[in-house]
Amino acid sequence: MTFKNSILLGTIGAYRDRFHQYQASRSFEQRLEIAKMIPRTHGVEPVYPQDLGANGSGVTAMKASGLNVSAINVNVKTEDKFRNGSITNPDAGIRSEAVQYLKIAMDIAADLGSDMITVCPLIDGWDYAFQVDHIQQWRWAIDAFSQAAAHREDVKVSIEYKAYESRNHIILPSMGKTLHLCDRVGAKNIGVTMDVGHALIAGECPAAEVAVAHEAGRLFYVHFNDNDRGADWDMLPASVHLWQTLETLFYLRRLGYDGWVAYDVFTRSGDNAEAISATFEIMENLEKLRDKIGSETLEGAIRGGVPAKSYRELIKALL
Repeated sequence: MTFKNSILLGTIGAYRDRFHQYQASRSFEQRLEIAKMIPRTHGVEPVYPQDLGANGSGVTAMKASGLNVSAINVNVKTEDKFRNGSITNPDAGIRSEAVQYLKIAMDIAADLGSDMITVCPLIDGWDYAFQVDHIQQWRWAIDAFSQAAAHREDVKVSIEYKAYESRNHIILPSMGKTLHLCDRVGAKNIGVTMDVGHALIAGECPAAEVAVAHEAGRLFYVHFNDNDRGADWDMLPASVHLWQTLETLFYLRRLGYDGWVAYDVFTRSGDNAEAISATFEIMENLEKLRDKIGSETLEGAIRGGVPAKSYRELIKALL
């Protein structure tokens, strides 16, 4: 398997939490220049509207960079108007604005030679019992993605699910519920971005979710990172879950996935561009480790189903 590596441009810009800012702010143009200098970079994932401008003012810079676009990440969460939700906001006008963001991003994606947008509706959900109308929220979500999918069939709409953050409970918290929404929409160009870190905090097995999404014909995009399942820390791939990451790579090859792979990796320590460069090298070496162990051994472990025998061989491969 040959990865088409994509950089989420936010990962080489400012990074802050509630207490500190860890990385310096950089303009869109600066981040594009840095991305071009990182080895193994095949494309980038810019954000609409923050990177590309509400009216596409950043498109010229994106084209001038010469970088491919894996997908446009549509941000319908951070602006104040989305405080009470975007695609499920009780205000029909705000819901319409959120859908318009999706449609504009789809048009820009096509203009940039990409066939996909990705969106993580993190502000759509609830914090307390009796805070929202669950029936209406679900219907609004279906309606929003139905409108987006119908806007143009040549651009895919890939939904990135997450269990929590910004809301305590997000309307699309798992692979299963997201695939159910895709089926309710019914369009062929609606699918899923499988973020390994998001699968982990949802208590999922990333490899299993890859298999399920692929079988449904909805696996459009993959984000790699890692965490301790306690929170979405966006750590370096395999830094915590080595074997689960390797298993995910094994299934991506087994299933013939040939789409883009992006990396939601943020760093508090050291240079963030260096962290992305290291991420690419880590992924390349994980591929080599998978090949060193060999498909026959890995397939045998699955068929045998005896962990004591399997891990004897897996650990040997590390020596």
